[in-house]
Amino acid sequence: MANLQVATLAGGCFWCIESAFNTVEGVVKALSGYAGGEKNDPTYEEVCSGNTGHAEVVQVTFDADIISYREILEIFFALHDPTQLNRQGNDIGTQYRSEVFYHDEAQKAEALAIIDEIVNEEIWPNPMVTKVTEINNYYEAETYHQDYFKNNPQNQYCSMVVAPKLAKFKKTFASRLRKD
Repeated sequence: MANLQVATLAGGCFWCIESAFNTVEGVVKALSGYAGGEKNDPTYEEVCSGNTGHAEVVQVTFDADIISYREILEIFFALHDPTQLNRQGNDIGTQYRSEVFYHDEAQKAEALAIIDEIVNEEIWPNPMVTKVTEINNYYEAETYHQDYFKNNPQNQYCSMVVAPKLAKFKKTFASRLRKD
């Protein structure tokens, strides 16, 4: 029987994060969505306005017997720049913030511990801005956002931003990728 757990992570555009996690062994599914805001069931356009308080997130369902929450976080911190406040590259706004939405106290402790390790090891030249916040809501993004990169490789953003990031990810984490 699988030991299913959920991680909810904000690290810029959800298309990048979701496309990477959907290739990882032990990940059952990664869905694009919104978390951390005030409005119930927001639309993409509402979140992009910056007025709802939501972040673009990926909710990762994983089998903890195959991949640990810590490994999920290690991948997450390799996929984005946790020192950029309310942005990732040219994507600017609070919806692109770096945030770990924890589901229980163990996840909170693990997220804080790995952030401390990254800071102490001086991996990034600038201070980390990643928030660690208890999950208060999650709304799945519209259907057309799910598997967006896979379904829209010709999209300019996908070919210029997502594809190179995904290629680098696959090279760095080759041992963690699904074999299928």
